Amino acid sequence: MRAVAILLFSMALISCSPQFRPGGDRTAVPALKADNLVTADQVSLPVRHWSAKDGQATAILIALHGFNDYSLAFAHPASWWAEAGLTVYAYDQRGFGQAPHIGLWSSTRTMTEDLDDALSVIGRRHPDVPIYLLGSSMGAAVILSALGDRQTKAARSRIAGVVLVGPAVWGPTTMNPLYRYMLWMGAHTMPANHLTGEGLRIKPSDNVPMLRALGRDPLVIKSTRVDTLYGLVQLMGTALENAPHVAYPVLVLGAADDQLIPGHAHQELLKALKTDRTEAIYPEGFHMLLRDLQAKTVWKDILSWVNDKKAPLPSGLGHKINLQQATVR
Repeated sequence: MRAVAILLFSMALISCSPQFRPGGDRTAVPALKADNLVTADQVSLPVRHWSAKDGQATAILIALHGFNDYSLAFAHPASWWAEAGLTVYAYDQRGFGQAPHIGLWSSTRTMTEDLDDALSVIGRRHPDVPIYLLGSSMGAAVILSALGDRQTKAARSRIAGVVLVGPAVWGPTTMNPLYRYMLWMGAHTMPANHLTGEGLRIKPSDNVPMLRALGRDPLVIKSTRVDTLYGLVQLMGTALENAPHVAYPVLVLGAADDQLIPGHAHQELLKALKTDRTEAIYPEGFHMLLRDLQAKTVWKDILSWVNDKKAPLPSGLGHKINLQQATVR
């Protein structure tokens, strides 16, 4: 009877395993259309594009949004950067915004391969302009996971630097074991259950009008499947694990009052990085640094670093770490 019970329990877990939607075979050549990135597995991801003023870009930013958000998150900073001479691209990652399988997790590999596709096609469109990757929260985790996997990708040779804003690195190794167990159990017994975060009293930003606008935006996901949250945690774990292998100049921006990513997880990332970098913590910042009330301070720091990595950040908050052994691939 014990063996039968174990068998039945195992079958129940299998039948309730996380329902991910990974990408297919990448046999086609990715393409960039007017408002879509067509990936190598022929999936269309919506793209937003802000061209540099007068069409003369000094650098290209490929921006990856955070969890449950989408590419419109970069509208205000991207417009401001465009006026200052940068061209910005942002796409809806799978499962978010208007991309396929809304609310469902794809996989870490799928998300990193989508980034490589975007880098490839945007690099072809701008062959002589340096390219920077910018990730907000989950987007930063995708970038770390992609660039730290040590695969040889020709398109990555175009990368001039990486900007990580409130990087989501609260993976399994930095998480309370009880939380980790509860999440695993939830993802394997009731994966389709939705969580809203209501009652947690988490303050992601001090910009209340912006938060209210997000609440009215139908493309911003308001409740999250348990297995999607589980997938996010696995991505964050991969990001932290791969961080030591990232070999590009990095700007890491954190918030003193980040109520979503614990400070100890952010510190683990800083210790893991083994490349030249500039670090800054904004004393009055929240997790959504690019949309906080002091957001323009962050925008100016990013623009300054992209234009000159050796110059002090305009905010005066930057701390530079120079490692002589670090090389740029």
